[in-house]
Amino acid sequence: MLNTSAWQNLPRTRLLADVSLWSADLANLAAGIERVEPFADSFHLDVSDAHFAPSLLFFPDLIRALRPHTKRPLHIHLMVERPTIMIENLVASGADVITVHAEVGKSEATAAIEAILRAGRSAGLALRLDTPVAASEPYLDRVDSLLLLGTGLGVKGQDLAPDACDRLANAASLLGDRRARVRLIADGGIRSHTVPLLRRAGADVIVPGSLVFHSQNLVETFSWLRAL
Repeated sequence: MLNTSAWQNLPRTRLLADVSLWSADLANLAAGIERVEPFADSFHLDVSDAHFAPSLLFFPDLIRALRPHTKRPLHIHLMVERPTIMIENLVASGADVITVHAEVGKSEATAAIEAILRAGRSAGLALRLDTPVAASEPYLDRVDSLLLLGTGLGVKGQDLAPDACDRLANAASLLGDRRARVRLIADGGIRSHTVPLLRRAGADVIVPGSLVFHSQNLVETFSWLRAL
């Protein structure tokens, strides 16, 4: 298991790839991880309860089973109504970074972030597409990353929203000097033609799925990403 610094110490001079396992072959996740391991900066796992988001995705025992297959940080994106009740199990399962949604409410989000930090893990905050970027302000001194969804929550294959890049630029402005510590993550609508736009808007990290797992040449794909 890694520690908080594993995420914090990732390079800050290039675009990072937090590769989404939702787009891997779900019947053979270990093989998917091992194929992408030499290139990924981290692996992204969406945990969803089918209430906060429409999908029912991933769970602590599966994360525990996958942990031995990678030395990369595991980033858990919690799309659940009550993240606080899951933090202990996720930490025990091998999570290195845990991101919670502001939309669960200030009390719940704050309690979850504090639980993550007490466990020695990196905490992140996520915002739905329709949540104002300013809603992140109360949390920015306690998190290492701010994830902005560029599509609707919990549904694959959507196009990038027209205002996604403007929201990233607004978030970068809001962060100010905190950009040295808080990474901006673009999640959703990650395509070959959208990645350069997201990068120019301020994304430090993207969450690619099919862009990676459908690639026939990972060396070429990641060389391109890292040159942006």
